Amino acid sequence: MPLPTRVALVLLVLALPACTFVKMAPGAKQVQVLAAAPTGCQARGEVEVSVTHKVGFYERDGMRVRDELELLARNEAPGLSANRISPLGPPRDGSQRWALWRCN
Repeated sequence: MPLPTRVALVLLVLALPACTFVKMAPGAKQVQVLAAAPTGCQARGEVEVSVTHKVGFYERDGMRVRDELELLARNEAPGLSANRISPLGPPRDGSQRWALWRCN
C-alpha cells in the first residue's frame, strides 16, 4: 500500500472516534435524566444500550461514551411512555442498563 494511502487511512481511523454517532430522537429532549430511581413514579421498563467504546486498539473517550449511552437511553424512553430515566449501574465495555419511569 502506498505511503499516502496508509497515512490517509491512519488519519481516518484516528478521526473516527471523535465523531458522535448518536443523534437525539424526537421526544427525547423532554426526557429527564435522574441520578437514582425516583419515588412516586410508575416503572415503565428497563433498556440496555450500547455504543462502540473501542476502535481497534484505540479506547474512545469515556465521557463521550457515557454521553452517548445516556442519549440512547433517552431516545428509548418515549417509546415506552417514560419521561424520566435513571442508570441501573455504571457503563461497562460500551454498554449500560437504564430504568425508565413515568412521573407526573
